[in-house]
Amino acid sequence: MCGRFTLRAPWEEMDALFALGGGPGRNLRPRYNVAPSQPVAAVRAEGEGRRLSMLWWGLVPAWAKDPAIGHRLINARAETAREKPAFRRAFAARRCLIPADGFYEWERRGAARRQPWFIGAREEGGLFAFAGLWERWRVREGARLTGALSEAGPGDTVETCAILTTEANAALAPIHGRMPVILPRDAFGPWLAGEVVPLAPSPPEALSAWRVGPLVNSAGNDDPRCVEPLAGGA
Repeated sequence: MCGRFTLRAPWEEMDALFALGGGPGRNLRPRYNVAPSQPVAAVRAEGEGRRLSMLWWGLVPAWAKDPAIGHRLINARAETAREKPAFRRAFAARRCLIPADGFYEWERRGAARRQPWFIGAREEGGLFAFAGLWERWRVREGARLTGALSEAGPGDTVETCAILTTEANAALAPIHGRMPVILPRDAFGPWLAGEVVPLAPSPPEALSAWRVGPLVNSAGNDDPRCVEPLAGGA
């Protein structure tokens, strides 16, 4: 799965990779521990170009009665998303790119302990994109709204997203069985256009990983310490 990630790249790198036509990106601050139920940057097709928008992480299908369903729909399995009721409409018509430059996975060590790892591009500071899906949900009367949705009211439209995952590659499989789908640059356009795109694991040699401390376990911690390697943790 993918439950936390980082986005520390400056606007110039974002614009260069995604060919953006504006949006809130210039005001983004570096993020070291992006968590579900928070707004995340997403690139969507707009006319003949692309635009960066902020979406709530945790997909809420248009038919949902309660937005709390989004807490369970932060990820979509690439193998089944096109058929699952929660994701199939978005898979067919509402795709996005989720910019990131790293993500976290937790390795199980015994019954109670989980060791967090940070995974990033082997190239220092490498920016990439997760394959994402997005949806629109209209706020209903009496809906319980919390967190990033708390300022919305009845009749407002909320836009949400999920990250596609696939089987982990050989390097990451000992840490966790799943990993986010990282799209190659030449797949950005076809993915956004709704075309068939391979949703395969990244090559093992493209990523590097190291153990990090427990700070990342709390979404309230969002600073460079989250990605610092443990002593002897590579």
